[in-house]
Amino acid sequence: MSDINSLGVMLQESARKFKKKEAIIFEGREISYRELDENANKVANGLASLGIGKGDRVALMLPNIPEFVYSFFGIQKLGAVAVPFNTMYKGREITFILNDCGAKAIITLTNFANLINEIKYDCPELKNVLVTGQRTLVFVEPDVTANVQIVVEKAFFESADDAFQKTGAVLVDVLKSVGVADAWYKHQGSLRAQGKKIATILISEVENLFVINSVLFLNALETDPFFKVVWVPPEVKDKVLEPMTSVFEQTGKQLSLERFKDSVVEKFSASFGIEIAEGQMKRDELFGYQKNRALAYRV
Repeated sequence: MSDINSLGVMLQESARKFKKKEAIIFEGREISYRELDENANKVANGLASLGIGKGDRVALMLPNIPEFVYSFFGIQKLGAVAVPFNTMYKGREITFILNDCGAKAIITLTNFANLINEIKYDCPELKNVLVTGQRTLVFVEPDVTANVQIVVEKAFFESADDAFQKTGAVLVDVLKSVGVADAWYKHQGSLRAQGKKIATILISEVENLFVINSVLFLNALETDPFFKVVWVPPEVKDKVLEPMTSVFEQTGKQLSLERFKDSVVEKFSASFGIEIAEGQMKRDELFGYQKNRALAYRV
């Protein structure tokens, strides 16, 4: 009878026997059994440091990329249970799966971080959200979206969650002041009107600073270019992007970037008792800005 009693042990044995033989071929890159085993060990050690152990559920919201394989085998090495699910799922479906299996952690792409942050408060067992990859999609189009970036010291907030909540409150005030009466803040990074996303918040941490980007949809957003970059079967297109709306669709009025910027700055200043002024960015601020732009344009 074989002594191999788990997929984790099976991978370890394969790495010992085959070492440099390719285990994965992805986009022209060959990944050996040894490299696969080493990366799986890193995942296992990282999860163990978070308190994940035998029998614990770890959700996987990853496409067909090497990180999925590393994560899957890393979970097996701990004796934990991998719970992979379709990356096309939206908030309600994800919430059901996470609660049904009792996942203590989820591993997902950077793309989906805001989506998971929105629903994690509805998943009491979920303690850790782990992101991988560099595929961040930010929908920003001239004349359609308004993006105001404010750089503030971390000391003004208790935590990143606090920064999200207070920024969300400011944006709700701005939206209501321009006629979007039912605007409301839904967890990290998302503002809604009539059940649809109308604004989003992106926050980067750079040393002692928060770089806060407030993105508002002024007019209807054209998403066809997205589907030209990332091919998606027509029958599941509605599952990839959540419903979105805009200030114009909600009010029938055009809101200029200048007015949005002035409103955000005015309400930020009033809420935090600080003066926000335009000007040249300092070294740390410039670094944060360049980093955020790099993420915004990376697909």
